[in-house]
Amino acid sequence: MEIGRVDVFRYELTYVGRSYVMSGGREIASLPATVVRLTADDGMTGFGETCPLGAAYLEAHGEGARVALRELAPVLVGLDPREPQVLLDQMDAVLRGHGYAKSAVDSACWDLLGKVAGMPVCTLLGGRRSASYPLYVAIPLGSAEAMTTEVERLRSEGIHHFQLKLGADPREDAARVHSVLEACDADDLVIADANGGWRLQDAVIAARLLEPLERVFFEQPCPTLEECLYVRKLTRLPIVLDEVITDQISLMRAYQAQAMEAINLKISKAGGITRARQLRDLAETLGLRLTIEDTWGGDLVTAAVSHLAASTAPGALFTVSFMNDWTREHIAGHQPRSRNGVGAAPHAPGLGVEVDLDQLGEPIFSCET
Repeated sequence: MEIGRVDVFRYELTYVGRSYVMSGGREIASLPATVVRLTADDGMTGFGETCPLGAAYLEAHGEGARVALRELAPVLVGLDPREPQVLLDQMDAVLRGHGYAKSAVDSACWDLLGKVAGMPVCTLLGGRRSASYPLYVAIPLGSAEAMTTEVERLRSEGIHHFQLKLGADPREDAARVHSVLEACDADDLVIADANGGWRLQDAVIAARLLEPLERVFFEQPCPTLEECLYVRKLTRLPIVLDEVITDQISLMRAYQAQAMEAINLKISKAGGITRARQLRDLAETLGLRLTIEDTWGGDLVTAAVSHLAASTAPGALFTVSFMNDWTREHIAGHQPRSRNGVGAAPHAPGLGVEVDLDQLGEPIFSCET
């Protein structure tokens, strides 16, 4: 089997709320998503998607994915899509970095591989170890009242895992967390996530104010591992690291420094399902727990996340997000779809979703034999 054609599409994803606000003045209302379709010489197709969270979150941006894919598409034609690691090797040989762009190609390979095998991706990743799992929703940075009101609304819909966007004034952030906890019960999961928005002094203040609450998990307080380690030594709060964990080397470095108990594993940040699985397996071996998600995305990103989460050991799964619950546009019928705060991977072969090409329109560019 060979790839005979590569098509790249674009569409816009808009946030379901008014705006998605994070630390550092970062605010999102809509984002450009990019979809890759690989067509094999026998006509079978596989789809993948990438959607960076703006240009100031990681070293990635929407238009950058498309430019990178223009460079990568020619080398993909003629390769066997059933060999995702081989495709990654070839892409790395012609373009360093840009894992977020390569991620869409990698997901498309797994989709096609699953269809050829007649199996869902989670089976190919080791098996459906979790039939379902609880999902979290991120609460944008805002007033304590607004954030608490949103948590109350989501709890009424069955959501009980919350990631609170913080990273502003640490005392005001502590008040936000206090207010939300008053609206939650003892079984709810609350994560205080600064997205690296605090510098050392503010992070230490926030940790000391939050530490008496005990029920709170502290995520990525500072932008660098060194700063996070400094805070780590001064708090008993369980820590989740996200932005600084990008590959196996950074994971091992943080683990050896005893920096965290959990990591946030984003598929496109890792460079695709193939490399995210490698990170997942290493984290499981080390006894770490994982949030499994992506930077942003629609139905295809959510499908990829759902399969990686389903194939993760239940005891290692911290929480999961279905990004297509956070966006208005749906190119695969809003599948997979959450139910009462719970997600599951599709059972159909590949990613298990059907892409509506009418929703995508014509490709922005193509490359074929």
